[in-house]
Amino acid sequence: MQHLDPNLRVDSIVSGKLRRYHHLTVIRQLLWPRLVLLNIRDSFLVVIGFLQSFAKLVIWRPDVVFTKGGYVCLPVGLAAKILGIPLVIHDSDAHPGLTNRILAKWATVIATGAPLEYYDYPKNRSRYIGIPISPDFHDFSTHERTVARQEWGIDLDQPLIVITGGGLGAQRINNAVIEVLPKLLKLGSVVLVAGSAQYDELAALMPSNSTHFQLHPFIAEGMATLLGGADVVVTRAGATTILELAALAKPTILIPNGKLTGGHQIKNAKVYSDAKAVKIVDEDEMMGDSEVLVQAIQELLDNRSMASDLSKNLSQFARPHAAEDMANMIIDAVR
Repeated sequence: MQHLDPNLRVDSIVSGKLRRYHHLTVIRQLLWPRLVLLNIRDSFLVVIGFLQSFAKLVIWRPDVVFTKGGYVCLPVGLAAKILGIPLVIHDSDAHPGLTNRILAKWATVIATGAPLEYYDYPKNRSRYIGIPISPDFHDFSTHERTVARQEWGIDLDQPLIVITGGGLGAQRINNAVIEVLPKLLKLGSVVLVAGSAQYDELAALMPSNSTHFQLHPFIAEGMATLLGGADVVVTRAGATTILELAALAKPTILIPNGKLTGGHQIKNAKVYSDAKAVKIVDEDEMMGDSEVLVQAIQELLDNRSMASDLSKNLSQFARPHAAEDMANMIIDAVR
């Protein structure tokens, strides 16, 4: 794993975001006083962040500005536009966020994480490159999978099911796993990456770590090895995670979080569902009956032909040269 140069300069600015929730109507959000007040406050933070960015860019006079999406990029991107500095943006999600929709109007070039058909960006300035990920994520050979399980202390004779809600965990997925864990353990070994917020609660309810079951709050290093050793992976529908699993060519079950802004995880999942590259479990359906999760996992373990087809189709989205392509786009924008 590569680490940042400790001498690399890092400067910060303030910014603010427009809080919107996909599962709430506009009226309900407008009638939520705290939400309205936070959005008003953050609008002033965006202005302050723009002034900070403008001053820094005037002093530095960079040849190009690269933004990756997210609300913190808006002040910097706007300042680059005002100063006439070439702007390059990358959009990981299949659903463009508000910041990228605004900045795309002035961007010199736009890179996307999913095929261009899922975006409204100008095609003459856009290019599908995927998402830069670590080379640790690659299609594991049978020997590499065995070594990976040995490193993690996982039973070599059982199918391995890895369930993760991402760095922060996913309470609904965790709760469903608690309910059906005995049934999951009959299907194979289980590793649950639960997030730090709920870890202590889960640790008190679940068996101790062994070769058959492991519970982890978070995995900073070695996630590629753990996922590489898996037979089935259950996860949220974050764009980067999906592309890491595409590079690993893993049979994947996605449980999109429908409450996030713009429903972007639902739209991410649709890209790969349309391509018959993943299996989708509806979160609300799972919360009504946790057995749905067991059935989805069992289907992939029992039907190896289906699992193989999903893996093959998902691997078509892998872009091993995404980092190099992104770097070249940034350099070309200066010329």
